[in-house]
Amino acid sequence: MSPFTGSAARTARWEHLRVDLTEGVGTVTLARPDKLNALTFGAYADLRDLLAELSRERSVRALVLAGEGRGFCSGGDVDEIIGATLSMDTAQLLDFNRMTGQVVRAVRECPFPVIAAVHGVAAGAGAVLALAADFRVADPTARFAFLFTRVGLSGGDMGAAYLLPRVVGLGHATRLLMLGDPVRAPEAERIGLISELTDEGRADEAAQTLARRLADGPALAYAQTKALLTAELDMPLAAAVELDASTQALLMNGEDYAEFHKAFKEKRTPKWQGR
Repeated sequence: MSPFTGSAARTARWEHLRVDLTEGVGTVTLARPDKLNALTFGAYADLRDLLAELSRERSVRALVLAGEGRGFCSGGDVDEIIGATLSMDTAQLLDFNRMTGQVVRAVRECPFPVIAAVHGVAAGAGAVLALAADFRVADPTARFAFLFTRVGLSGGDMGAAYLLPRVVGLGHATRLLMLGDPVRAPEAERIGLISELTDEGRADEAAQTLARRLADGPALAYAQTKALLTAELDMPLAAAVELDASTQALLMNGEDYAEFHKAFKEKRTPKWQGR
């Protein structure tokens, strides 16, 4: 995302999310614990706009997405979203569905790693948000459920039919998206849906530890790795190899690459600048 901005000022307060920015680590908490952090129209829009804003500012080097209370996120709010969509016309419904997809694109396209800290339920849109993250750190209570067919909709919501086969393979993705059955932590780890399985109640802590490690590392190298992982999903090998070569040539002209060599010679830890 481009760092160039127009006249809009930085958002002073996010109404639908709790946001903490500390020394390069951002933490975004879905904070409706009484509703299992069900998403509203405002929460979707805030996530979309926050990720765009953080991407422009370049102040965050790693981001944790977490949920308050008993679970990560139960998906779209049944009353505030599902009930409301029943009275919308096709144009309004298309606008809404495009907005939810923009959230997933923002997670995938932001220039910093995103870590989903999952405990309890991650269902529907909550499961897709976790899926879109670069890392999913979960504890044994975590369960993922792609529930879209259970409400009469396509399982391919918000990019799920694109992302999930690339994470767990087509066979598992077909089963999860068609049937909507919950996947508990042990199976989720076995099929590759979980990046790291923690002890119970430790997902948030482990996610923060990983975020700190990423934030202290070579941010530009991480950003380019993330960009290549997304861009090359649909590329032929020849195009991917050429893109890799161009990216490495640019990074080899960067300050971090020279800093590594200097630190190696001086037998010290590199001081990464993200440049």
